[in-house]
Amino acid sequence: MPDPISVLVFTQTPISEPLIKRLRAVSPRLRVEVRVAPSLDELGDVWRGVEVLYTSWFAPTPQMAPDLRWVQGQFAGVDHFLGNPVLQQAVLTTTSGIHAPNLGEYVLMMMLAFGHRLPRLLQYQQKSEWPQDRYRLFAPAELCDCTVGIVGYGSIGRQVARLARAFGMRVLATKRNIAGADAGWHLPGLSVAEQPDRLYPPAELKAMLAECDYVVLLAPLTPETEKMIGAAELAAMKPGAVLINVARGGLVDEPALIEALRAGTLGGAALDVFTREPLPADSPLWTLPNVVLSPHVGGITPHYDERALGLFAENLRRYVAGEPLLNVVDLKKGY
Repeated sequence: MPDPISVLVFTQTPISEPLIKRLRAVSPRLRVEVRVAPSLDELGDVWRGVEVLYTSWFAPTPQMAPDLRWVQGQFAGVDHFLGNPVLQQAVLTTTSGIHAPNLGEYVLMMMLAFGHRLPRLLQYQQKSEWPQDRYRLFAPAELCDCTVGIVGYGSIGRQVARLARAFGMRVLATKRNIAGADAGWHLPGLSVAEQPDRLYPPAELKAMLAECDYVVLLAPLTPETEKMIGAAELAAMKPGAVLINVARGGLVDEPALIEALRAGTLGGAALDVFTREPLPADSPLWTLPNVVLSPHVGGITPHYDERALGLFAENLRRYVAGEPLLNVVDLKKGY
């Protein structure tokens, strides 16, 4: 029988035993060990012989884990892994594609909330006030009359497009490679064939922004995309447009965003991610009336572990069989 493969599942929260059994059932060659700890320091000497690591936020150095050959991240974003020298010896894969249902619904929720004046409705509710000019104050901007621009057109972007189309919206998008049709791995049953009405290259981002009532950020955080939405891009947006960021806070120049929101040139912002997390208590974003905040929970779902470990199990099967892994990160691109 071929040599066993040592697999370490290292997370900050417990994973159910049935899901761990699913991993062990992939192959008799796998030796799966599970550790739950808040940091690497709590693990002790567990790295000897570990060849495969499933981890949320932390990865070892090459000196700690000389036998490591593959790191499976628990999340889609990998910016927190990219500086680790262990990636010179180990391939990195992600769970990109598992977040499309919940993040797609989050984005639609925010578009509906702003379109139907939910923030303003809640403000008047808190004041116990029935305004005399309620028809003017609460007249909706129906989604069927609106255009959404999606920055980063992978599996989540295509799900947003699919849901937006159901409301009759016009869909625009930017994509790093507009000639490439591949949307990456996706959950069974979700279509990735959804095409926008127009696809823009990154160099034409401002042209797309000028067309959009809603702009949804779904791009990875890389040196190329850091602060890609700055003062110039915000000024290029249609007056009254709404920015929705469920990707990474570093995509946005936060002070420039705050200024645009204060000036009223933007209609609002729905933000799930921030430059600093937790968002500092003194941030003006907390109190701006045209902002809806959430504490980086857009990707949360009760099905998260099932979907993430299901993808990991398929990748383990591929690893044992010597087949190409899903969601391999291109370290030069950063995603």
